[in-house]
This record gives sequence, structure tokens and C-alpha cells, in this order.
Amino acid sequence: MSDKILLIDGHSILNRAFYGLPDLTNSEGRHTGAVYGFLNILFRILDEEKPKYLTVAFDLHEPTFRHKMYDAYKGTRKAMPEELREQVPLIKEVLTAMGIKIVSKPGFEADDLLGTLAVRSEKEGMDVTILSGDRDLLQLATEKVLIRLPKTSRGKTTIENFHTQEVIEKYQVTPPQIIELKALMGDSADNIPGIPGVGEKTATKMIVEFGSIENAYAHLEEVKPNKAKESLREHYDMAVLSKTLATINTDSPIDYSYEEAELKELYTPEAYQLCKQLEFKNLLSKFDTAVMPENPIEQNFFSCSDLSGVDALFKKASDKAYVGISLLADKENIYGLGIALEKEEIYYIPVEGLLTGDFLCASMKDLAKTTVLCALDIKQFLKHVPLEDETQVFDIGIGAYLLNPLKSTYTYDDIAKEYLDGVLLPAREDLLGKDSLKKAWESSADGLMAYSCYMAYTAFASRIPIENSLKDSGMWKVYREIELPLIFTLDSMEKYGICVKGEELKIYGKKLQVRIEELEKQIYEVAGEEFNINSPKQLGTILFEKMGLPGGRKTKTGYSTAADILEKLAAEHPIVKDILEYRQLAKLKSTYADSLASVIGPDGRIHSTFNQTITATGRISSTEPNLQNIPVRMELGRLIRKVFVPEEGYVFLDADYSQIELRVLAHMSGDETLIQAYREAQDIHRLTASQVFHVPFEEVTSLQRRNAKAVNFGIVYGISSFGLSQDLSITRKEAAEYIEKYFETYPKIKSFLDGLVAEGKEKGYVTTMFGRRRPIPELKSGNFMQRSFGERVAMNSPIQGTAADIIKIAMNRVYKRIQQEGLKSRLVLQVHDELLIETKKDELEIVSRILEEEMKGAAKLSVELEVDMHEGGNWYEAK
Repeated sequence: MSDKILLIDGHSILNRAFYGLPDLTNSEGRHTGAVYGFLNILFRILDEEKPKYLTVAFDLHEPTFRHKMYDAYKGTRKAMPEELREQVPLIKEVLTAMGIKIVSKPGFEADDLLGTLAVRSEKEGMDVTILSGDRDLLQLATEKVLIRLPKTSRGKTTIENFHTQEVIEKYQVTPPQIIELKALMGDSADNIPGIPGVGEKTATKMIVEFGSIENAYAHLEEVKPNKAKESLREHYDMAVLSKTLATINTDSPIDYSYEEAELKELYTPEAYQLCKQLEFKNLLSKFDTAVMPENPIEQNFFSCSDLSGVDALFKKASDKAYVGISLLADKENIYGLGIALEKEEIYYIPVEGLLTGDFLCASMKDLAKTTVLCALDIKQFLKHVPLEDETQVFDIGIGAYLLNPLKSTYTYDDIAKEYLDGVLLPAREDLLGKDSLKKAWESSADGLMAYSCYMAYTAFASRIPIENSLKDSGMWKVYREIELPLIFTLDSMEKYGICVKGEELKIYGKKLQVRIEELEKQIYEVAGEEFNINSPKQLGTILFEKMGLPGGRKTKTGYSTAADILEKLAAEHPIVKDILEYRQLAKLKSTYADSLASVIGPDGRIHSTFNQTITATGRISSTEPNLQNIPVRMELGRLIRKVFVPEEGYVFLDADYSQIELRVLAHMSGDETLIQAYREAQDIHRLTASQVFHVPFEEVTSLQRRNAKAVNFGIVYGISSFGLSQDLSITRKEAAEYIEKYFETYPKIKSFLDGLVAEGKEKGYVTTMFGRRRPIPELKSGNFMQRSFGERVAMNSPIQGTAADIIKIAMNRVYKRIQQEGLKSRLVLQVHDELLIETKKDELEIVSRILEEEMKGAAKLSVELEVDMHEGGNWYEAK
């Protein structure tokens, strides 16, 4: 069996990964998506090919002979996007760390080096595989040289394979004749001009018939069609140039050692460090634990498992201003505690013998009376150690979120890397694998100790850097006065939960099922056959082929049946309206009627989790289950609120802000017209319609008001004329006129929004009224769509973020007032601008007053905050 060498076209594969996969940035803001994609492709090919030798060739991006020829003829080549350019040295650094041979040579392109090495290796009797996204390399295919071309689409990569026969079958020409094809048809991606008016079909026909461009030119009068003949006559010199440009030099003067190219262990300690720095967490699992470098911090870890020692430890901790802690616990059990007194003094206390979970929790509660407890997730800690207020804790996770709200997770190792001078700590997966805490407690005491100590260390060591960063960025007040108190508010809400009538939920699910079956029957009757309504492919065939409805947009997998397409067709045919209703009800049944029943606790209540660190704008989100997404548009959807009920002797009191984001916009923009309208308690949407459509206020139609409402709220979200035209089913020109008239009506809003975009471009972020920052890296993107998205974010985030800050302040104030006044009522739910209080019946009057005072007083705006309040025996009635 012959030895095998794998040759990779570095820039080509990096380029494929860059354009074919979503862009990624690490916590430092470095673009890493192309590198990550390259490595994934590399590992897949290595698994498949199992080569003995491996080499990656890169262009040096210096002028080569072919570049100079092209530039002289056609002018400057297209520049590489900056987001891709900065990843070239990065992938080289990673490959070098893995011991992979890299080749480049001034004056020669990567495909020249690949061609030379392929020919040389074939002569040595090797099997050769070349991996590239460049079809020029097909000219190198032989029985011993395999060309593999990856294609990436929608995040998935497939690979085409070509020996000589596969090239002939697909292109009807031999591999060397690929050069002739390129000479005629050109290739803009490879800077090969070709000749005008000759495409792939004509070029193929000419080369099949004449074999080469020279022979075609020698038999010019026989060339067909006439257009191709005249083009070859007039541009033969360009065809000759293109042939030179397309021909790979297979005899480049390159010094090369097979010994250096021999594939050795890729997963080196140096590669591990780099992958960790770049935050390629999915790749870290490929590394053996043996290559993970020993961390000097571990020499400061100590286990303390006797009662007298733990007592002494807590006594010592009580003399400290603050300590770092990590409580290892799930819903049922506590397994241990990490506590960092200093950077060089970190202890692990396992739960065993007299050291029970209850003992540790009681000790932590006492410690919090004298010492600030720093942790990654204080809300989780409060589930086991109920504390009084925010003066007792510091949450490094919340701090890290405020400083960079674009990340999806805030793990201790990421925080250490960002705030502790780039220190690299082993992640949870490195220490415990995929084991749960319980399983790790049973089987991996050493791993659990290290995990606990690293978390405690990070909490202790990063407290000062995070606090200083919050102060430097102007977000210390947001942290201290909004986010930190909110931990306690949300903890209370999660603990109380909300009562759900399980039997009524079943009845509601049955009602949905009846209506779903009715709709199914109607849809089948109109379609004339039964089919899978949930299959977009089958549905598209029925609507656009069998029934011939207009507007069918065909994709690779069939016709698109996305909601926006069907909504436009709803007026065309009743079946579409039925399908839309069917979809909504089917989702309602699976997401709520069926799923909610499975999460009702033994106490008859659902305990959702409220997240502070998920959204970039600062909004709270709800998960497990999501109670913020209960449908409100359809009456049958709204009816699900009836199953949410208060405890016996209580009622629900629901309060929500009226048009809070528009009021925030009025205040932040300082637009006198909008401010005055609110002060005079005018109907804002009617007023906007009157001004935009130039009709008297009293004569505004309901349609005009509805359109004006869409403009009002659309402006808040940075809507484009295209987006508004889609929302209102009008032309883009009409939508642009609406927006233009809107800005004429409220002139300061236009300058305010433009100012936000300018601020975002200058500073890299925008801020809320309270100082919360929202970074917008998209504004610097080389991609137009990304920049446009960034501009919308710049306009929307300060408004939506300020509204989010206001509702958080209101929640904290309401929660504190209920506590201070010793009431039994409790805040149980927050849905964007709405608060739901489970109110003791005899406290209804005082809680109503508290809600109104604290929600209205949450912020001082130039327009008054208004609150709509209702009570009821269930959430439906209260809303």
C-alpha cells in the first residue's frame, strides 16, 4: 500500500470557511469563524484520508508573475475583507502549534506549490490528495492524484472528489483541458479574464471539438456559434493570457522535506492553549487530558474535610472584606463548597460526615454578615443560602455580562481569561467531562475539588478588575442599583412560581385539539387530498403546483411556506388562512398546553427561570418554561392565561406600562411635538396619522391609525422602508414616504437616531439613559447587511434598553416595598413591560398604590410614565 500525502490550499479553504459559515468572535473581539471552520474541515479530511504526510500551502499576497500579468490587463484585484485578512496569521499560528508543515514562496502562488508537490509526490510513488476550493486544481487530477473540493452551504460542508475519470464525467474534458476551459470562460474568483460572451456551455463545446484554444483559433471559421467565433477572433490575445494565468506551475523551485511533513501528534499542549484562547470549546474535547498544561494556581488548592478545620476556616474568612465562593449544588443536593480567602489560599470542603449541606449553608449565611461573598451565579447560590440583600454579595457573572452583553455564556474560565491577564484555566468539561455534579461527586473527587477551587479563585481574583471596569465604563451604577438588587427580586419570583390548574390545562388542550382537527378537515377538503400539513415540501406542492396560488418562491428543498409568504396569500384563498391558524394552534398545543403540564411542580406551581445575562439589550428572559411568550394575538391563544390562577384568598393584579418605548423615545430625542402630545394625553397613533397623512385629527380612519401605529413602533426598532412595506403590504416607495413624513412631523427624532448611529460608529457601542452599554461590532463589518443590522441595533438598543432598565427598577422597588411593609402579596411574573402580582385580597388597595407609585416613579422622564392596571381571578381576567 502506497504512502499518502495530503496537500491543502490554505487560503482557499480559509476563504470557503469564512463565506460558508457564520462569523465568530471570541471575548476579545477577534474574528475566529474562518479558523474554526478550517479546523473542522481539516479534522474531517484527516479522519477520512489518514495520510502519512500533511502540508498546507499559503499565498504570501505578494505580486507573483501571474498577478502582474492580470493587473496589467485588468487592473487591481479585489481586496480580501479585513475580517478574513486578520485570520490568516491566526490559522498559521494554530497549524504551527499542531506541528503541521506550512509552505509559501515569494513570487509563487499556493496552487503552484501544490502542483509541484503533487507531481513530485506522484513520482515518488505516493497517493496524493489535494484539498482546495479552487477548481483550477482539477487540471492536476490523475489516477494517483485526487482533488477534493469542499462546498459549504447553510453551515454544512459536502465534498466533491475528482480523479481523471470524474473530471471527464462532470466537465466532458480531460484534467489538462480544464486550463483551456478557464482560458475561454474565465474565472473572476481566480482573476482569470477569459473572453467576452463565452460561458461554460460554449467553452466546453469548443474544447471537446477542437481540444485547445490554439487549435480552435487555427480552425476559427468552424467555431460556432458566430458570437463565440467573433469573440475568439477579437480577443485571442486575452484567451492566451487567460491560459497562462490558469496554468499551474508544477516545477516551482521549492525546498521540501517529507520528514518535516510527516504527520505527528496534532493535539499538542501549544495547540490546546491556542484553541482555549480562541474559545473553540467544541475542539477541546479532542485533546487528551495529558496535554493540558499544569496550572500553577493548583498548588494553592487545599482540601479541608474535618469539622474543627472548617470552623477555623470560616472564622478566618469572617475577618476578610470579601471571599470567593463556589457552591456545588443541584436542585436536590449540595456536594461541596469552594472558598478562596486569597489568591494563594483556596479551599475545598466536601460534603461528607458531619460536614453536611445544611451545615455549610448555615455557615455561609453567618459569614455573609461580615464578609462579602463573591460568586459566579449568586441567584443559584440563593436557592440554598437565603440572604437578605445585595450588600452581602458580588456577582462576577452579572458584572462580566454588563461589560460584554454579546456573549452567550459567562463561564469562570472565560472570565478568568478576560479579567485576569489572559490566564487560561481548565474549563468544567476539562475537569468533569460531561458528568453531572452528582456523578462527579460519586466518581471524581479530584476533578470536583479542582472545579470548585477554580471557580472560587476566579470569583475572588476577578472581583476588583470587574468592579474597576464597571466604574471605568460608567456602568457601576447600573450594576449596583439595577442588576445586583434584581438578583434577589428574580430569586423571589422563581421561588414563589405561579399556580397553574392542571385539569383546566388538559381541558384547554382538548379544545385546541378539536379546533386543530376541524382545520385539518377543512384544509384536506379544499386541497382535494390528505397530506402532511407540517411538511413545508408537501404544503408547497399543494399550494403552488396543485392549486396554482401566486407568489411561490422555490428553494433547493421545494417551495418556501414561511409565515411572511403565507400571510400575504391569506386574502387570496381561505385555505391559507386556515393553514396559518392550524400552525398557530399546533404550536400553542405542543409548546404550552402539552409542555406546561410536565413542568407543574408538586406544589401545583410552575417555577420558571428568569435570566439576566441572555439578551444584549438588557431585557429579562424566561426559560424552563418560557412564560414571557404566551400568545396574545389570537383569542384562543389568550385563553391559556385562564389556567394561571392565584392562591386561595388572593387575586392577580396586573400592571403594564403604556407605550413605554415611545415615551422613552420622546424623552431621549427631546422632540417637542411628541413630548407635547403625551403631556396633552393625545392619542399618539391618531396624531401621527393626522400629521403623516395630512388629514384632520378627527377624520383619521382606523386603517390610517393602524398604519401610523406600525410606523411609530417601527421607528423605535429602526425599521427600513422595505420592512415597513412588508408589514403594511404597501410599496416600498409608499413606505419610504411614510417614514419621510414621520420625520418631518417629529424632526428631532431623525437627528437623534442619526446621532445614535454616529455614536455607535465612533465609540463601538451605544448607551441607555442609565449608562448600560450595547457594543455594536457589526458597524465595522465589511458586509453591507451586517452594517445595516448594526445601524438598526444602534437606533433601537438605547430605547429598548432604557425601557428594560425602567421595568427592572420598578420590579426592584415593588419587591422592596412589599417586603418593607410586611405584606403577604408577591411579585410572580414579569413579561417585558408587564408585572403580575399575586395579591392578598385584603392588601389589594395598598398593593395597587405601591404598583402605581413605584412603576411611575421608576424614572423621571419629560413625559409621564403611564400604567394600565387590572385585577382578576386568573391571568386572563387581570390582563
